[in-house]
Amino acid sequence: MTMFQVLPILGYAGCIGVILMIAVGRSTTAVLQWLIPAAVGATFFVFTLVTLAQDGLIQFWVNHTTDFAGNQVWFDLIIAVTIGFYLIAPRAKAVGMPLLPWSVAVFATACIALLPMLARVLWLEQKSAQ
Repeated sequence: MTMFQVLPILGYAGCIGVILMIAVGRSTTAVLQWLIPAAVGATFFVFTLVTLAQDGLIQFWVNHTTDFAGNQVWFDLIIAVTIGFYLIAPRAKAVGMPLLPWSVAVFATACIALLPMLARVLWLEQKSAQ
């Protein structure tokens, strides 16, 4: 298997682990609640920079506009990011985060900005609870 076949499997395995942990109600420490999305966001940002350096910005568009599968992934990304922002926004407002700059960042970069937004919300919630 190539790296391009292994990385999606690893990512999916991580996704399954997190979703199952949430589904069974397993809690993490307050620090890990914001640290995990911050670390995943930083890692994803670096991965994106490597991808941009390797393939260029236009390749993102080519991947999503070549066929039905690319379109389906594009719509899935748009829907998932919109749902994520919709669910995070009230909590972000409640801790005083300005939504407009975050919304611009999220619709420009999707999860590259949504993960740090989530981490910041969780950090601010933890800080206000102390």
